[in-house]
This record gives sequence, C-alpha cells and structure tokens, in this order.
Amino acid sequence: MRLTSIVIAKIVLCLGWVGAASAAEQVDLIINNGVIYDGSGGNPVKGSVAVRDGRVVAVGKLADYQAKQTVDAKGLAVAPGFINTLSWATESLIQDGRAMSDIKQGVTLEIFGEGTSMGPVNATIKQEMLKTQGDIRYDITWTTLGEYLDFLTKKGVSPNIASFIGAATVRQHEIGYANRAPTPEELGRMQELVRQAMREGALGVGSSLIYAPGNYAKTDELIAITKAAGEFGGAYISHMRSEGDRFLEALDELLLIAKEAKVPAQVYHLKAAGQKNWPKMQQAIDKIEAARKSGLKITADMYSYTAGATGLDAAMPTWVQEGGIDDWVARLKKPEIRARVIKEMRDPNADFESLLQAAGSADRVLLIGFKTEKLKPLTGKTLAEVARMRGVSPEDAAIDLVIEDHTRVGTAYFLMSEENVKLGLSQLWVNIDSDAEAAAPEGPFLLSNPHPRTYGTFARFLGHYVRDQKVTTLQDAIRRLTSLPATTFKLTNRGCLKQNCFADIVVFDPATIKDHATFEKPHQYATGVQHVFVNGVQVLRDGEHTGAKPGQVVRGPGYQKGS
Repeated sequence: MRLTSIVIAKIVLCLGWVGAASAAEQVDLIINNGVIYDGSGGNPVKGSVAVRDGRVVAVGKLADYQAKQTVDAKGLAVAPGFINTLSWATESLIQDGRAMSDIKQGVTLEIFGEGTSMGPVNATIKQEMLKTQGDIRYDITWTTLGEYLDFLTKKGVSPNIASFIGAATVRQHEIGYANRAPTPEELGRMQELVRQAMREGALGVGSSLIYAPGNYAKTDELIAITKAAGEFGGAYISHMRSEGDRFLEALDELLLIAKEAKVPAQVYHLKAAGQKNWPKMQQAIDKIEAARKSGLKITADMYSYTAGATGLDAAMPTWVQEGGIDDWVARLKKPEIRARVIKEMRDPNADFESLLQAAGSADRVLLIGFKTEKLKPLTGKTLAEVARMRGVSPEDAAIDLVIEDHTRVGTAYFLMSEENVKLGLSQLWVNIDSDAEAAAPEGPFLLSNPHPRTYGTFARFLGHYVRDQKVTTLQDAIRRLTSLPATTFKLTNRGCLKQNCFADIVVFDPATIKDHATFEKPHQYATGVQHVFVNGVQVLRDGEHTGAKPGQVVRGPGYQKGS
C-alpha cells in the first residue's frame, strides 16, 4: 500500500512524541506550581521541584520529567524542611517517633544536646536517668551517643535527628555530680569522650551553665573539651551561665570559648531575662555583631515567646543540687539547709541564676509538669497559687514540691519583653528553636502541660512575627530556618532546595500558617503546613501525618564510619 505524504508525516509525528516521552527523565516526585524558596534568602521563583532517591534532582521549569507522584503546590510556598536547632525530643521520639507537633510545623531535623546528651552513659548515669524519668518510660539499651541515635532511627522516626555531646554529660561520666574541677587525667578522658562522639557524628559540644552539674564547669574546662570538638570541625552551643543579671558577662565567656577553641558558637535561646535586664538585649546584640565583624562565627537561636520553661531547680542555688536528685532532696529536708536555701532564693544578689527572681513574682511562675500522680492536679497553677493554697511562702512551696515529686518539677517562667522578642527575631543571624519535645495530644503527653512552643514556635515565627509583625521578609525567615543552621553546623546538602540536596521539603501557606497552642490549652497543633517530605518520603499529606518514619541520623563534619 502506498503511503501519502500526509500519512507519513503523521507517523513521523507520532514516533517523535513517543521518542520524547521515552526520553523524559523519570523521578520519584515532582512538586508542581509552587513558589519556591531555596533557603538561600534570595527572591522566590515559581516552578517545580523534582526528587529521586531522596535527593533533589532539579528545580525550576521542569518540562522533561515524569514522576511516580505529583503534588500540586499552587499558591503555596515550597521550602527546605525546617531545622529545630534546640530540640528536646530525645525522649518523646522514643514514645512516638512521628514527632507530630514538629512535623505539622514543617520541621524535618531535630538537633539535641543542650548541656546534656543521651550518650555517652555509664552505669551511674543510666541509674540517674531511669530514676528521673517522668511520664515517658523506657529502657536504656545504648552506651554511646552514636548508639542512641542509631537506636532511634532503627526504631523509626519521622524527622531526621542530630546531636551535640553534652558538656555536663562528659563531666558526669568522669566526675559524677561533684562540684569540683577535673584532674588533668579526668579532663583528658573527657576530651577523649568528645573526640569519640565527634567520630560518631556529633555536631560539637553543648553546655547549659545555669544547671547542676553543668554549672560546676569553669571556663578553662569548657575551652579544653570544645577544642577537642574543634579538631573535627565541631561547634560550641550554650545555654549561657546567665541570661539575666550577668547576661553580658556570660556572653563574654561564650565569645572567649569560641575564640580560644577556634570554633563557631551559638547562643541558645537568646534572651534578656527579668525586667531590669531588658535593656541588655540590644547591648548583647551589639556584642555579637562586633564579634562577627572581628571574624568569630557567632549565631543564636530563639523561641517566639516571652516565657521560658525549665524546672524549679532554676529557682534554687546549684550547690544544694550537688550529687543528683537524691542528694538534693535529702539536703532540702534538713531544716538548717532549707533555711539557707530560702534565704538565697530571696536574695536578689545571690550567686546563682534565679529565674524566680528574674520573673519578679511567684504569680509569673507556672507549674506545668509533675511526675507524682497526687501532684498532677496542680498542673497549670502558678507557684503563688499553690503557696496560697498551702498557706506557705512561694519559696517553701517550691522546696516542698521538689521533695514531694522527687523531680525538678516542670515550670514556665515569664521573663522577657515582647519588644525584645521582636528585636531578637529580627536579627539576620538568629534561627528558631522549640526548646521542647515533639508531642501529640494523646497518651502520656496529656499528663502534663508543655510550653506552647512545643506545638507552635515555628508557626508563630512565620505567622505572627514574619507575616503580621514583619520582623523580616519571608525569604529571610526561611533562610534562617534552613540554610543558616545547616551552614553553621556544617550539615552537607541540608537546608537547601537545589540539585543534590536531600529532599527535606515543606509545602505551606504563608497567608494562613498559625499557632494555636496557649499556656491554658497547649495541646493544639499549628495549621497552615500542607505537605512535608523527609529524605524524599512524604510524612505529611494535606496536613495529616502519613505514618512514615524515614528519618536518618545527620552526622557532623568529623564523622568516621565504623567509629
């Protein structure tokens, strides 16, 4: 049969389309029609993101790709997954690997290690950890920090995880809870513990210097162990020795440690605590700016609230806490020691960081978590209310609660000014943390009232502060949630949306993202995040968790496989 030229042209055209289709590059996922913020802080672009084998393969106008899964992100922001630089999800992920409160805010990486870390542990540390467990109970089957991180990912977690090694943890490992300097031999062993953790993938050393036993470390000890981390490219992060009366002096110590150890340093939850100290916030920012101009790599993180949360230990002198919870309670039961503690708790010039003093009143101290069943009805009451109920002073009430609960007692302190929160959040070198667990409104999580930052800090930053208060642009806010911490802590191919970056991706609506958690009703999820992917796997679809747990351990720059 003779073929006409028209028929031949049609055949050629069809064959051409087949060839084009077969030539299209196959990928696992394409997110289409989004407004793409790549994490760099540059202007967003409209386009698509293609993902294969857990990595980004292309970003932009993608006509030559075919995908197994497509997501329409029309009208939505597409950004790298958010990095929580101060997470306390160390225990909550054992209970519930979904990390619900954080995943629903777009968090794809949890970083642990403020002062203490989940390894290395010895028999004494394990015993103390078991003794002080609260509503979440678990066995300790690991010894090193690396083993703990591997334990979590083997169990299954939705977000990626990383950790610093705690300065207090290495001190406990070699010295216990004694308030003294280490011997040269002990310090050498502490440094070797840090080196081993760095080989296992730790990001550096983290200190928390208002709490016992971390408070017992002097500056030279902190420099020595941080130098060990610096040998592997690690950083230093710190809840500084003071955020109140000695705030600026504490900042000077952090800057000295960074300079002497030759490492980047980050101020954890930057704040000026206590009304008389509020003017120091601008002074601290000026100090950090000057240090950065001098060549030091200094950053900070914050949560987007005027209240902090910790325990009643932050209302008492650290000397009484020496030896751990048993010794602390035993001392408080002695009348002469109790009297001394109360005197120091009331002394505005006492030689410890008192958050009760910084709050200014027991009415501004909220009790949010108890271990003992009979005390749980006090959850949500202020220390002043409990003192009035019992007919005692606030200081007596605090001491009695620690004795009765045999814990530090979860506590929120209202310390900061709204103006300073906005000032801090506007700084280009400040990223965001939750300083909290990753919870869900179910099971043991409902047995206490967490700080609302648990459910809302990232959404509150993007919604209330960025969209409504305009403390910065959206593209800069996303940079500070993604590439800034990734660069600071040398996390290769994280916090970015470009070729070869890990496909940690959040799709959200900048116009509606909002926090809902309050101190009265903290167990309320944020809204506005539609989709979340971790290592290319979807863990949130249309605002609902998929149940997937693709989280991996993100290792630091000194990681040596097999260590």
